[in-house]
Amino acid sequence: MLRELYIHSSTNHLWRHAVTGPCERRRRGTELAEQIRRIHTDSGGTYGSPRVHAALKARTSTSVASGSNG
Repeated sequence: MLRELYIHSSTNHLWRHAVTGPCERRRRGTELAEQIRRIHTDSGGTYGSPRVHAALKARTSTSVASGSNG
């Protein structure tokens, strides 16, 4: 069947054994988006990006913008 569809056997192997689920970067991005929504909602919708950024920085020991410790 692979030959009829012009699919190489190595491609089929990759598809069959591919990791399912989101990658680490996408998972972290999703978590960050949830945190941003939570902060904005908890503020009654009054926090803009500067206050949300400050709240994120206060929750973590890592700078949100640069990724450096601080």
